[in-house]
Amino acid sequence: MNAVGVDLNTASAPLLSRVSGLGPSIADAIVRHRDSEGRFETRKDLLKVARLGGRTFEQCAGFLRIPNGKEPLDSSSVHPEAYGVAKKIVAACGRDLRALMGDSAVLKSVDPRQFIDEKFGLPTVKDIIAELEKPGRDPRPSFKTATFAEGVNEISDLQPGMVLEGTVTNVAAFGAFVDIGVHQDGLVHVSQLADRFVKDPHEVVKAGDVVKVRVVEVDAKRKRIGLSMRRDDGSSAPPPRGDSRPSQGSRPQNERRPAAQKPESQGAFGAALAEAMKRK
Repeated sequence: MNAVGVDLNTASAPLLSRVSGLGPSIADAIVRHRDSEGRFETRKDLLKVARLGGRTFEQCAGFLRIPNGKEPLDSSSVHPEAYGVAKKIVAACGRDLRALMGDSAVLKSVDPRQFIDEKFGLPTVKDIIAELEKPGRDPRPSFKTATFAEGVNEISDLQPGMVLEGTVTNVAAFGAFVDIGVHQDGLVHVSQLADRFVKDPHEVVKAGDVVKVRVVEVDAKRKRIGLSMRRDDGSSAPPPRGDSRPSQGSRPQNERRPAAQKPESQGAFGAALAEAMKRK
């Protein structure tokens, strides 16, 4: 978050409390000041907040943004202490600050060595020029988000066999939890992660991955959702370790076959799902 910055005029107290140099009490004071006095027009207005002194300002100012404020540089990651250098660069380009910000062609022609002084070295000057080129840029890499199925909003909307897109939220030794947009993460058991034996789920998925899953089992009462990433129907998946029940083909010929019964609601995968959810 410190790398991205937060909007000083819209951020909540919990979010502000995570900014470098701020804590819960100062964050609450900022929000109270904003509610009583109106929006902050400049970063310097922070010094009017009760109990926010110069040292705190020095630590937090560079991470707080004021879009469309009185000072254009307040919307950038340039720290107020470096505004003097930034304005020297602007003056050297012979342009208005607002017009220059974002003009890469002009800024790339600037020699940063001309603006080095006893306080700001070459790396800092280069960072200032880079920020002027792309003010307020988000340094985080772009990422894909899952597209949740339309009309599937609650666990009651799920049906076995549905193929959905979701985002991996957590990976454990027994499998991966996936958000499919129904306010309850489903579990892809380790035996259902791939059409091969998987020893470590981390070899297949990681948190943040967008994956396609098939709904295998739904227990709305217990809020349990069993999912699979196998391309087949999962019927050939090996049973969970410790399941020592004999297969149908290994039944002794002279053993009396029990009378037909109603199928159990929980098979080998269901048992694995229940056990895994207990350990979540």
